Amino acid sequence: MSVHPDDQDVPEPSPDGPEAAVGQGLDADASPLVRIRSLLPGLARAEQRVAKVVLDDPSAVARRSITEVALAANTSETTVTRFCKAIGVGGYPQLRIALAADTARSAARSTRNLGGDITREDDLASVVSKVSFADARAVEETAEQLDVAELERVIDLLAAAGRVDVYGVGASAFVAADLQQKLHRIGRISFAWSDTHIMLTSAAVLKAGDVAVGMSHTGATTDTVEALRVAREHGATTVAVTNFPRSPITEVADHVLTTAARETTFRSGATASRIAQLTVIDCLFIGVAQRHMDDAVSALDATRDAVGTHRLGVRPDGRRRPRDTGK
Repeated sequence: MSVHPDDQDVPEPSPDGPEAAVGQGLDADASPLVRIRSLLPGLARAEQRVAKVVLDDPSAVARRSITEVALAANTSETTVTRFCKAIGVGGYPQLRIALAADTARSAARSTRNLGGDITREDDLASVVSKVSFADARAVEETAEQLDVAELERVIDLLAAAGRVDVYGVGASAFVAADLQQKLHRIGRISFAWSDTHIMLTSAAVLKAGDVAVGMSHTGATTDTVEALRVAREHGATTVAVTNFPRSPITEVADHVLTTAARETTFRSGATASRIAQLTVIDCLFIGVAQRHMDDAVSALDATRDAVGTHRLGVRPDGRRRPRDTGK
């Protein structure tokens, strides 16, 4: 029997099954399409071709035989099976069932074609619809695939940490600053850094009991990866928030939390990636606040009072000023 070139000297993925995805920060019940998009950069080249066939038309793949999918991807049936194991669905029959169920759920959510990229011909109403759809789906899919057990472990670490440093550059820097501001407002010692030298300096003075959080959609931002590596070397516990659980940042992270945002050619997905990260950040903040409920409520009240007089229409004693009628 002849061997397809893709099948020569290719090791089997390990471990197989849903537990592989769970170990990388993905929930076992995550949508297969979410898993494929998040794991895509780490797949072998032939498996990436299979992934493209699936992502291009998942409803069609749900009806096709494994032979038809292999031919469409210019690969072998063995590679298709290996691809199924790599994304944690076990085998091709399970993939077809999962895709059929996912297609039915997607059809129930919306009958409009809003999942595509923004084009030159789209009017403003279409742009609004597509952007809002992408943002909403990013939040929904992030929540669906988020490993709640891993989330709880990270919350426990943040709640007990002596200090929390958050790293991120570019758009992720704004998300990092949001987490720092939220934690600081409830009395937790936290800092957010986006300058590479300051990130590394910060990481070098962390120690056991501290937590370093790295925000990177791609998981391949060298500045953030390096900062987490240095923090880990100095004894801090490291956490990565990324869209891709097999990206470089996960290699220097003790814990990984994943988002599920779709990037598109026109970059409408770039806004969705920020929304997805903020969803994870909000969950972390609420979880930490719950662990310190009394102190958090007191701190929130104090900070609200402190800035209250800087709002128009509020008196120094916190009461609202009467409306000026001009008389």
